[in-house]
Amino acid sequence: MTTFKEISGQLIRTLSSDPTDPQTGQIWYNSTIGVLKGYQNIGGAWASGGNLATATKQHAGAGTQTAGLSMGGAPPQTQEYDGSTWTTGGTLGTGRYVLAGCGTQTAGLAFGGYDGSNLTATEEYNGTSWTAGGNLATARRGLGGLGLQTAGLAFGGLTTPATPAGNVTATEEYNGSAWTGGGNLGTARRVLGGAGTQTAGLGFGGYTTGESNATEEYNGSAWTAGGNLNTARSNLAGSGTQTAGLGFGGQNPPSTTLANTEQYDGSTWTATTSMGTARNSLAGAGIQTAGLAFGGNVPPTTAATEEYHDPTFATQTLTTS
Repeated sequence: MTTFKEISGQLIRTLSSDPTDPQTGQIWYNSTIGVLKGYQNIGGAWASGGNLATATKQHAGAGTQTAGLSMGGAPPQTQEYDGSTWTTGGTLGTGRYVLAGCGTQTAGLAFGGYDGSNLTATEEYNGTSWTAGGNLATARRGLGGLGLQTAGLAFGGLTTPATPAGNVTATEEYNGSAWTGGGNLGTARRVLGGAGTQTAGLGFGGYTTGESNATEEYNGSAWTAGGNLNTARSNLAGSGTQTAGLGFGGQNPPSTTLANTEQYDGSTWTATTSMGTARNSLAGAGIQTAGLAFGGNVPPTTAATEEYHDPTFATQTLTTS
């Protein structure tokens, strides 16, 4: 039988307390509590980040975990994240909520939404101020967004009335100045999640006649069905790419708010560690291995920010069989 020393080149040490700076793969016996422990990769996990300067919900997100952008919402605002702190940015020309966004902190794009009426208005952010861009062809709120300021994608959403009959499949592509029609979603829905690029996009969840678990993938001209979410939900957020996506939060009555997090590999969603704060109508940014969740409705409206890290290393109690 192979011993641990033969595998690792070291013996399992007996310690009276856990080491303060363990090394990956290190195993020890804690004699005080009589437990075998090790320091290992536990997969993805959420950790608290700095709170938004202004608590908000029904907003849009863009950027990365260390350079995030929050735009619009209820109340409408622009906030920038540096990896630890949110600060106030330039004011949108049209205050709005249930909008979509994409891009980066210094090249953001906000489009659609609601200010008492459904909007076509598009605005571009340069890291300091917003300027008007080309209008959407279809006024809508609760739409999905992804991509870059010069290559954005708008899809789904709600026209009027606020019933399933008002859900749309319309997809539009932005080239940095104007929107043009793209291939329609297979399923009309609103308040869905999005991730990826204009030519490799991901749309998931949302509301049809109820909460949806459907996922669709965009190739630059058409949507095709992907693997279903494990938990159907609407008013969720997402980040990442078409082959490495992250979906988190949302709602599925009667639970109302969810902390559930799932990772997408291009064909299948896998449940991973839940957020610390369950919420819907939140925004997201970043990539699958370094995601950012901020704001939303608990209720009440929250300023909470969480950062997703994968891999995450932690001390774990080990069992033998």
